[in-house]
Amino acid sequence: MAIAKQYLKTKPVCKVTFTVPAEDAKKVAVVGDFNNWKANKSSALKKLKNGNFKGTLELPKESTFEFKYIIDGNYVNEAEADRYQWNDFAGGENAVLEL
Repeated sequence: MAIAKQYLKTKPVCKVTFTVPAEDAKKVAVVGDFNNWKANKSSALKKLKNGNFKGTLELPKESTFEFKYIIDGNYVNEAEADRYQWNDFAGGENAVLEL
């Protein structure tokens, strides 16, 4: 798994590209504070020919977001997250993205 951040000079946003190797998966989405934890069309990652799922979101700079991936219905943390934070509601740790 990987996260790439590209800060834009012209707008107060960061383009965040999420890449998830999940060759056998049918659906992968990224959910978090930035989309009310809803898996929908805009949070779905696109499957590439190499078996990875990939997608880019524009998120506000100088923000912090908790997030997870949903891989075929299972919640999975990002191994390369900036840090992890306990979440009582989830009963576990969420990955954290710091921009």
